[in-house]
Amino acid sequence: MEANIFAAGIALGLAAVGAGIGNGLVMSRFIEGIARQPEARGLLFTQALIGLGLVEALPVIAVAIGLIMFFR
Repeated sequence: MEANIFAAGIALGLAAVGAGIGNGLVMSRFIEGIARQPEARGLLFTQALIGLGLVEALPVIAVAIGLIMFFR
């Protein structure tokens, strides 16, 4: 039982770190793109939101896998 709790904690922690790094990269490129070409702000914003949504899918999947490992 302790191994399941440990595995779930590791999975959730690594997913949170990965999502934080991914969000930072997406937003830094978004700001860089606006600085280079301000007139493309609308298109870049839409693409940044899609990118953030895809990056945030990782922790949601990790929570599901973590819960499966925890209750097994």
